[in-house]
Amino acid sequence: MAFPERFSNLPDYAFPRLRKLLDAHAPGGEPIAMTIGEPRHAMPGFVGPILAANLSGFGVYPPNDGTPELLAAISAWIDRRYGVTVPDDRLMVLNGTREGLFNACIALCPETKGGKRPVVLMPNPFYQVYAVAALAVGAEPVYVPATAATGFLPDYGSLPPEVLDRVALAYICSPANPQGAVAPAEYLADLLALAEKHDFAVLADECYSEIWRKSPPPGLLQVAKAQGADPERVAVFHSLSKRSNLPGLRSGFVAAGPESMKRIRQLRSFAGAPLPLPLQRVAEAAWADEGHVTASRALYQAKFADADRIFAGVQGYKASDGGFFLWLPVDDGEAAALKLWRETGVRVLPGAYLSRDAGGQNPGAGYIRVALVATPEETQRGLILLRDCIYG
Repeated sequence: MAFPERFSNLPDYAFPRLRKLLDAHAPGGEPIAMTIGEPRHAMPGFVGPILAANLSGFGVYPPNDGTPELLAAISAWIDRRYGVTVPDDRLMVLNGTREGLFNACIALCPETKGGKRPVVLMPNPFYQVYAVAALAVGAEPVYVPATAATGFLPDYGSLPPEVLDRVALAYICSPANPQGAVAPAEYLADLLALAEKHDFAVLADECYSEIWRKSPPPGLLQVAKAQGADPERVAVFHSLSKRSNLPGLRSGFVAAGPESMKRIRQLRSFAGAPLPLPLQRVAEAAWADEGHVTASRALYQAKFADADRIFAGVQGYKASDGGFFLWLPVDDGEAAALKLWRETGVRVLPGAYLSRDAGGQNPGAGYIRVALVATPEETQRGLILLRDCIYG
């Protein structure tokens, strides 16, 4: 039996790779998981009662694009957060952002660009679904380094014109996973100008947008509005997983231009799974409430303050501006993760597992990613063990 070759050069997903690296070895202490970005703060208190009140909704097929009430709640949140009015017909509810980030590439990437194979740009390191989506549509993924030299954001404008002319889509993540860099409004404006010049669309992964240190990160929708950009240049993705500590709800949304949304919705009608109605009711309440978001953000800010104190004086340490990861420099990410596990029981992710070799180098090889999702006490203990083991 023949199988497609386009995925043949993909490495294992990050966490199976991590298990192969670590699980043959006993932990050097009580295990502390600081690998996966799974929020462990308390869920909003209204989740259970709303779910219980709407259990009968599991007995009906849910609306494919989202209930009118949920779409209205999302639209109202975008207006409050970014000062942008997005009508309901330019929104669609998602089973988490991963579904949307993958399917938008399928819906929006043309078969050719200027008679040539299209290019999909993505930062390197990056959320792995970007690459799989590009390969799924037969596009060429181009991995653009997002390193300390570029402020941990990809410099797409530095690419050769012949590459940029083939670009169909460009992914951007702000705050960035894994580095925590926030794209300033000027960066986003330049990216939109580049997209206009070379005729491509920007897919903005903003699922960490509500976890920030000092001020709310700008969003692509508000920058596009200020710039008067073509709405079809922009598709923006948000989630309740990080914002509301509801990773198991699998609820997010995409906002896009009218024609783009028409194509995204059409694909979902044939090949997607709408969010169950009771979960849409919970999501509706979550987008309408900011109190639980503010409380959760304060916990993250306190944990980042602890990290700043614990790693003060560590060469190369940079405080994250948003999200909930530390991107810590080490000599070798795999060696550091293995040493940390065997000597302390702290479990972290080698940065190379989130990156691709490009130009003979892997920009994540000299880093580990550390998720600050546990309780403040456990997080502090894990960070101290990490510091003493790796940098002591």
